[in-house]
Amino acid sequence: MGCILKGGGGLYSRVAVGAVLLAAGSGSRMGHRPKCLLELGGVPLIRRQLIALSGAGVDEVVVVLGHYAELIEEAVKEFPVTLVRNPDPDAGQISSLRLGLQALSPKLDAALVALADQPLINSQDINDLIGAYKKRPTGTQVVQPTVDGLPGNPVMFSTEVREQILAGEANVGCRQWQSAHPDQVHPWVSTNSRYRTDVDTLEDIAALAARTGHQLKWPAHLLVTA
Repeated sequence: MGCILKGGGGLYSRVAVGAVLLAAGSGSRMGHRPKCLLELGGVPLIRRQLIALSGAGVDEVVVVLGHYAELIEEAVKEFPVTLVRNPDPDAGQISSLRLGLQALSPKLDAALVALADQPLINSQDINDLIGAYKKRPTGTQVVQPTVDGLPGNPVMFSTEVREQILAGEANVGCRQWQSAHPDQVHPWVSTNSRYRTDVDTLEDIAALAARTGHQLKWPAHLLVTA
């Protein structure tokens, strides 16, 4: 006897996903340089993230910029994304998240929040997260990768959660929503360390190279010379 298909296209109906890619930071611990323009294999990290999201079939992407907006815009200008500038990026990541969520279209089923400084995330990682979201336990609305008991990124949640975050106080973001609704959060256990790998400092760059062999390099125009 054949299985009953949902939506006619597979075991799970298709989920329309919008992604918010956060790239507004000052890079203060990187010598005040935009860490999303660090290159791996000659490709800026923010472009690698956009390629991963596109390869996973994400329907819509909003990139939130702040510091170094002009430089970053130049790196992503060929991509069909919505660019949003945070007029006060020093107000913190929550302000950028909320601007990004506001800019997503209302027709989406779920939102995915990604960080532009995760060097190793690829389209399969995004696909796996979307698959985990589709298979999440009944009653949960947020799926967060959890590696060795620690939370990772990207995070994915329902459009209902998105609406509740935007309806809340200005200091409410995804993390605060999760803290207030722990029963609706699915910590998706994974052994994939890429969900936990990001770079915040020069030491992180060196540690990544030592651990994985992947060497991040600054483009020529961002090199610091003595």
